[in-house]
Amino acid sequence: MGKYIELTEENFEATVSKGIALVDFWAPWCGPCRMIAPVIEELAEDFDGKAAICKVNTDEQAELSTKFGVRSIPTILLMKDGEVVETMVGASSKQAFADKLNALL
Repeated sequence: MGKYIELTEENFEATVSKGIALVDFWAPWCGPCRMIAPVIEELAEDFDGKAAICKVNTDEQAELSTKFGVRSIPTILLMKDGEVVETMVGASSKQAFADKLNALL
């Protein structure tokens, strides 16, 4: 059973440097972030072994938010081999996220 990966400054590079990753920048107080949280969990199961599904708590990891220019949340980064290939801001459907991930696989 797949589970999303909680990213920090310490594990970020190692986690996203190889392969495909979806990184959700979120905060506990953000309504739209809470709304897509179950979608992120489902994607982690659906893409287990194919892509890293990750979350960054912007309250706890402000340096990462700054590094990637995250100004509003939720911000979703789609990454391939450590490079950001697409940025999505705001809540989207599970299908929209899955389509983007499948296009990168």
